[in-house]
Amino acid sequence: MATVGLIVEYNPLHNGHVHHYTRSKEITGAESSVAVLSGPFLQRGEPGIVSKFARTEMALAMGADLIIELPVAYAPQPAEWFAYGAVSLLSATGIVDSLCFGTESGSLDLLLPLSKMLAQESGEMKDAIASFLSEGMSYPAAYSAAAAAMAVNLGEEDDLRKLLQQPNHTLGLHYLIALQRIGSPIHPFTIPRLHAGYHDDAPAHATITSATAVRRMLLEQDLQAAAPYLPSFTLDILRREFEAGRGPMTWESFRQPLMQLLLTERPQALSELHEVTEGLEYRLQRLLPTLSDPSVGALLQALKTKRYTHTKLQRMLVHILLQHTQTEMTQASLTRGPGYIRVLGFSGRGQELLKTMKKTASLPIVVKPPSMRDDQLELDLRASAAYANAYKHPLTKEIFRDYFMPPIMT
Repeated sequence: MATVGLIVEYNPLHNGHVHHYTRSKEITGAESSVAVLSGPFLQRGEPGIVSKFARTEMALAMGADLIIELPVAYAPQPAEWFAYGAVSLLSATGIVDSLCFGTESGSLDLLLPLSKMLAQESGEMKDAIASFLSEGMSYPAAYSAAAAAMAVNLGEEDDLRKLLQQPNHTLGLHYLIALQRIGSPIHPFTIPRLHAGYHDDAPAHATITSATAVRRMLLEQDLQAAAPYLPSFTLDILRREFEAGRGPMTWESFRQPLMQLLLTERPQALSELHEVTEGLEYRLQRLLPTLSDPSVGALLQALKTKRYTHTKLQRMLVHILLQHTQTEMTQASLTRGPGYIRVLGFSGRGQELLKTMKKTASLPIVVKPPSMRDDQLELDLRASAAYANAYKHPLTKEIFRDYFMPPIMT
């Protein structure tokens, strides 16, 4: 059966996601879907507002057939590695025919030819990125500027420069580059975002808004304020999780363990962790005593500069919290791609997909994590345990849920 791949976070799943899911199946002609879902920590370096299990339930309730986890080695990473890990997983299933993602324009006309050019990782591109970085740009801004400059060969530099200032185009470009690099036969599609920009923090439509705006309403107001923008099943799951003390999870939920590490680790030890670059270990420890408010939010605000974006710093804190070393996250190790397909949940149709995958998948299919040993899987287990340990009332069965509970079935 024709199967579309979706790369998602569902933080939380809202009406815009339902539109994306429905249109993705329509324009690709897919009968079934496979969603790659970020685990406890997300691409922008934030904890999920509720667990990966709760977000898997949302996806299944919407109609998704098979949910697999994007390893934590790839989830809280810059767009290049986030996309590479997710696309590699979809390709490794052997059952996904198409990939559909949202962009601001809903068109691949400019992105496709550029992706073919950038997939080669030319020295010219690397030099251009280095040049923009030397001007004080953040890495995402430097990459976008360098990519647009490369497009002079396509005669579209100005148009692409504007396009790549929009986050979903940048992420979409990296999905396309990843498809090129791994030689995947998956066919890409895109649909336009509806009624809300990626960073919009307030609703501009009666029923559809961004996940950012939904989270703001949930955190600053209540569930009822966000209700018009959420499917009823999302609302029910959020209510259950919040009442049980398993959400809403924010960076402040992790303040104690994070601050303990920052206050006790030597700068040299911090410098050995992933994303702690360019002397940030000293900047961290120099700023800590100056904070009037010992919160994660205050720390991020103090750390932020033109060079170090809020997102870059949040990702760094994830890697510090989870003690991800630079040797665990080398370019060579990430280039090898995920080493397994971790199943989080499936529907009746998803069960049929799993049966087919046992014949077509190029990676081991993991239903119960202890069934195999893998360095990246160990990182996933630790991340899930650290996440659940930050609940208001953590229970052993929740901290070690990955070890004992089977995938969610509907």
